[in-house]
Amino acid sequence: MERKMEMEKLMNEPVVYIDGKFRPKSMAEISVFDHGLLYGDGVFEGIRVYNGLIFKLKEHIDRLYHSAHTILLSIPFCKEKMIEKVIRTVRINGLKDAYIRLIVTRGVGDLGLDPRKCPRPTVIIIAEPKIELHQNKTGIRAIISWVKRDSVDGTTHEVKSLNYLNSVLAKIEANNAGVDEAIYLNQNGHIVEGVAENIFVVKENIIITPLTCTGSLPGITRKEIMKMAARLGYKVEEGNITPYELFNADEVFFTGTAAEIVPVIEINGRSIGDGKPGPITKLLIAEFKKLIQDPSQGISVF
Repeated sequence: MERKMEMEKLMNEPVVYIDGKFRPKSMAEISVFDHGLLYGDGVFEGIRVYNGLIFKLKEHIDRLYHSAHTILLSIPFCKEKMIEKVIRTVRINGLKDAYIRLIVTRGVGDLGLDPRKCPRPTVIIIAEPKIELHQNKTGIRAIISWVKRDSVDGTTHEVKSLNYLNSVLAKIEANNAGVDEAIYLNQNGHIVEGVAENIFVVKENIIITPLTCTGSLPGITRKEIMKMAARLGYKVEEGNITPYELFNADEVFFTGTAAEIVPVIEINGRSIGDGKPGPITKLLIAEFKKLIQDPSQGISVF
């Protein structure tokens, strides 16, 4: 009887793809010698599914392979095969609205650092019901972190790697300060991004976001918002932003796959604009909701 109940429980569990096999969530395991665990040596993507549409899947796969290429990590199959595996994972879990975590690690090696000891990468695909990164869509509070974003000539966040200690430290600081999120500066004192989001400021109807050469992720949602804003007739610029310009912006918002678009209404105790989500931010949120329902913006699962 107990065995039967355990089997029923496993059958009702979500399944995770690991190196060609689907395993129940409670049995999804990798080796303790995997260099993704030991050293954060690997890359990943977070992807959203909206009503059965995997939003911008091809773009996410392209970025995954660019990240892997940058760290000399050879993914063991082509992009088309990876897309098939992602679609199958979502379909097998029966999810119409979901968050996907696609991970490629250096693979199993020994306790040494040398990646030559890892003969084959580990590929993991997780599909879970959708997540809300920031529950308060009416506006969040943030601080500028003392933790600087990693340099572009070091562990740059242009690569979406498994090494997120830099982000974790800033998130801890935000938690300790009792706010929702942290904002990074680079070594030159310019604004870079949030812990897991790109950042935009609005000043006199001009929308500005930091250059990726500051060390920010070339965000897929970021790119879509820039194109959307331009279509709506706004001037969109990439450039350096100082803390002074951030504090005195008319509007500030974060963008990201999990975050979507989130207004920032206070930074380091200073109200942004009138302390409420601004009209341009609200317009972009409304337009983004339309975009994610457009079948041409992704790949259908079912």
